[in-house]
Amino acid sequence: MNTEILGVIFSYSIALLLAIPLGRYIGKIFSNEKTVLDRLLNPVDGFFYKLSGIDIKKEMNWKQHLMALLTINLFWFLLAMLVLTNMGWLPLNPDGNPSMSADLAFNTAISFVTNTNLQHYSGETGMTYLGQLVLMLFQFISAGCGIAIAAVVFQAMKEKSAEKSGNFYHYFVRSCTRILLPISIVVAVLLMINGTPMTLEGKDSIVTLQGDSVQVSRGPVAAFVAIKHLGTNGGGFFGPNSTHPFENPSYFTNIVEIVTQMLIPIALIFALGYVLKRRKLALMIFGVMTLGFFLLAIPTIFNEVNGNPAIAQMGIQQNMGSMEGKEVRFGSAASAYWSIATTVISTGSVNAMHDSFTALSGMFQMLGMMVNAFYGGVGVGF
Repeated sequence: MNTEILGVIFSYSIALLLAIPLGRYIGKIFSNEKTVLDRLLNPVDGFFYKLSGIDIKKEMNWKQHLMALLTINLFWFLLAMLVLTNMGWLPLNPDGNPSMSADLAFNTAISFVTNTNLQHYSGETGMTYLGQLVLMLFQFISAGCGIAIAAVVFQAMKEKSAEKSGNFYHYFVRSCTRILLPISIVVAVLLMINGTPMTLEGKDSIVTLQGDSVQVSRGPVAAFVAIKHLGTNGGGFFGPNSTHPFENPSYFTNIVEIVTQMLIPIALIFALGYVLKRRKLALMIFGVMTLGFFLLAIPTIFNEVNGNPAIAQMGIQQNMGSMEGKEVRFGSAASAYWSIATTVISTGSVNAMHDSFTALSGMFQMLGMMVNAFYGGVGVGF
């Protein structure tokens, strides 16, 4: 079997093997049961509750949950606008990048708060480190909100009522401190020790093989990329996203990132089964979603591994498959697999340029975006 195909099978298998125990862990968090991180993180959670005046024992109905969700996101949106339109003169700007215009800041703030992460700028020149760190915070917040609302829906299904479904702020804080932060730290360390930059220093000077001296952008990339994928956010630190060698240096980091973005969406299906005590229901949902995912992923991988037929008609060999718009360090199979995973899960990050894929692969990518429920983004797939 092609080693590239084995790499794809390995990537999915690791994601599934990690998602099953993670789903049980998330189910315990939603059910307020004891977990291994309680002793370490209870004081952290308590600090946020005390600082914010949150009474976690107060049950909220669906209207109160909705109001809490809208209010907290309005606050973060206004903070984003303040930072992005003034970051040119604020600290952590070693490269002297400018502030955003009001319309671009509006687009960016809305995009990151809603977990959309559409980018009309290139991070190397259009964002300061402070701006990047604020957007990194919003990648935690938007994902935390998605997981918290999933918890609310789980509890409403369990109680068969929209009047008693827990406390939004309680779920939100625990989603950030007990799920997103610990896993992000592990992923960031893995990326960092495999070549992803993690620094607040400005551009570095390097000498190319031709003897030219060039300036290379860097920054707190490892931490940004970790939550970018774990929270199914997708916004890149650099303009080329995960095709950039600093965001995704090697085949190993490519596996880490693809596993990371699939982890919580799959785990939440098993968390649903744990909270409702309906394991067979969770397995049925997982089976339907997996079938849908495979029906998009397998033909896309087949198309890209076998190359572009239009190029083949010109007598050009494509031993590595259809490689236009793809990175050699990943290959055609891993790029095709990523393209479907990132669309059905709604992460939206790229390790290859989707407009360079073969026509049928492009159709499968668009179908993934339209259906958007085979696993889906954090908190929405089920």
